[in-house]
Amino acid sequence: MAKRERVVRMSVEQPLWRALTGYRVLTMIYAVLLFAFGRERYERPWIAVVYLAVMCVWTLATLPKVANAASCTKRFLGADLTVALVGILLTPLADAQAQTVDGPTLPSIWTAGSVLAFAIKGGWRWAGVASSLVAVANIVERGDPTRDTLHNVLLVWVASIAIGYVVEVARASERTLARALEIEAATRERERLARDIHDSVLQVLAMVQRRGTALGGEAAELGRMAGEQEVALRTLVAGGLARPSLVSEDESEGAVVRVVEVDDEPDEDTPVDLRLLLAPRAGSRVTLSEPGAPVLLPPPAARELAAAVGAALDNVRVHAGEDAQAWILIEDWTDEVIVTVRDDGPGIPEGRLAQAEGEGRMGVALSIRGRLRDLGGSAELISVPGQGTEVELTVPRGKAGQER
Repeated sequence: MAKRERVVRMSVEQPLWRALTGYRVLTMIYAVLLFAFGRERYERPWIAVVYLAVMCVWTLATLPKVANAASCTKRFLGADLTVALVGILLTPLADAQAQTVDGPTLPSIWTAGSVLAFAIKGGWRWAGVASSLVAVANIVERGDPTRDTLHNVLLVWVASIAIGYVVEVARASERTLARALEIEAATRERERLARDIHDSVLQVLAMVQRRGTALGGEAAELGRMAGEQEVALRTLVAGGLARPSLVSEDESEGAVVRVVEVDDEPDEDTPVDLRLLLAPRAGSRVTLSEPGAPVLLPPPAARELAAAVGAALDNVRVHAGEDAQAWILIEDWTDEVIVTVRDDGPGIPEGRLAQAEGEGRMGVALSIRGRLRDLGGSAELISVPGQGTEVELTVPRGKAGQER
């Protein structure tokens, strides 16, 4: 299958990853400077030196990991948070007065970078877990936490959750905007094609229908076929020349709008628009009246209902004649869908259906009523001799497709 791709590519969160990269480098330098200017208060400075060296190497080596969401894996996040937690818990070993003096930990505010990575990658829930672990480590490190310690812990917790929530909202907005832009692009293309078709093909078909009807004979049959193709083509243009496109999300570069041609077989879990199944039934002698909004049904129910409508139209052609006019009306109610098929034929004589069933001809009984019965619905047939026939097909939404 041919594919068209790329309408728009966007990413609201990508600047956040770039900001996080800069934050990690700057806070790494800040932590080193804090130690350098206050090293005289450390009883075991070698512990601080070893840890800060490891932290610097880790920070610089893992900068590509915080470049985008795809590179920032769960394994990296776990290891990065471990480095931060170990630094917090090592602080009392390097500085024996750390639990009595409200000073900075070894990683200092570098720890917040690990929490922010959780927030940008996984949203507010991941941020809540990471910031809670950091809070526990800070409280354990302090032993007897002061008001400032609790204030800083709460600040990191609230800020990380807020950033995670903003990221989730941004992602949802990207998907919505991408879908809107895709629909707009598809609508413009459909309108362009509709103008071209209307200016050429549809006008030719309409002219053939008029001339054929006027000439009569074999030309009239050709005109009838041209009229049916004109109606079918108008329905196709009005309904869209392609299936709805898919909108996917590229984790590394944000939302991506894709136009993808999919298989003809629909997903059994995806509702089907009944109007699309019945549109091909319309023609010069079959008029389709439908709601302006999609009439969604489970695929099995939609297919069976469309088949029952087809059986009713077959009966119109067989019993009412090729020249009979038929009308299809789709009604979409809250709890049920009703499709009515009416014709202007001679009608069915009283008792004829029972006689047909007795003779073994089960067209109405099985093709129509049987299908609706399997769906939990009903089929009512009203016929008055000389006034045509009306078949009303009703499918309840709650049961449609459940038995099948």
